[in-house]
Amino acid sequence: MTLPTPLTGVVPPVCTPLTPDREVDVPSLLRLVDHLVTGGVHGLFVLGTTSEVAFLTDAQRRLVVETVAGHVGGQLPVLAGVIDMTTARVLDHVRAVAAARADAVVVTAPFYTSTHPAEIARHYRVVAAGSPVPVIAYDLPSGVHSKLPGDVVLDLAAEGVLAGLKDSSGDLAGFRTVVSGARTRPDISGFSVLTGSELIIDAALAVGADGAVPGLANVDPEGYVRLDRLCRAGDWDAARAEQERLCTLFGMVRVGDPARMGGSSSALGAFKAALHLRGVIACPATAEPQVPLSEAEVEQVGKFLAGAGLL
Repeated sequence: MTLPTPLTGVVPPVCTPLTPDREVDVPSLLRLVDHLVTGGVHGLFVLGTTSEVAFLTDAQRRLVVETVAGHVGGQLPVLAGVIDMTTARVLDHVRAVAAARADAVVVTAPFYTSTHPAEIARHYRVVAAGSPVPVIAYDLPSGVHSKLPGDVVLDLAAEGVLAGLKDSSGDLAGFRTVVSGARTRPDISGFSVLTGSELIIDAALAVGADGAVPGLANVDPEGYVRLDRLCRAGDWDAARAEQERLCTLFGMVRVGDPARMGGSSSALGAFKAALHLRGVIACPATAEPQVPLSEAEVEQVGKFLAGAGLL
């Protein structure tokens, strides 16, 4: 498949269902993909943060891409994260996911050591030169400890190095700058600007975003597709009401006790617990060393689902 230019709509970062012994649960992954496709999503993003990419082995990463790309059979674009610390390691992942039939790769800035904007730009140029599929930048300051400068992103877009941006920084002002630049610079065309922030999708679409990559769409794909449709129709009152319903549902990510687990364990555990309660996946296990939710915390997830009419 050739990526639409720009890529638009709802592109969930697909959770990676695991068995109790932490292997990829392929039957559950296929059910999850069917759940998302039936919900009307416009693309799939595997091996992102919500996919627990940082916790998966290389073999597990490839299995996920092969499973999803093979199952959708070109019906929807499949984006694959190739997240790693250095350019050489990223290129290894690029070759693997491209061979597994991913339609594009999603790439963060290098991390572990501090990185200068010039080095970030060089990283993307080298990756793009070695990639047989389009490259989408992933702005994830919480994970890689550097913010992608808007001017660097736009210059790389103008060079044809980047096909798009997934912005999970939560910086709506900075996001707006990139959206505006992508629309007004005559040397940029077909560049996709997607928000990864579940709670401000109506605002992001209002300022000109092409689409969204919300982790919560694993749980409620229909809700995010409805939100996208309402925004595109200009029904901003109904869109605001739907966004607020989704914001309430998003409260499930905080059910985990912060005295015994981190935010990732709580959020990913909640998404998987919700998918398990909805009968989509067989097991809500998260990857080690994340801490599982307690029975009482899972009950709280169920209350969020019931309140949203999903259980």
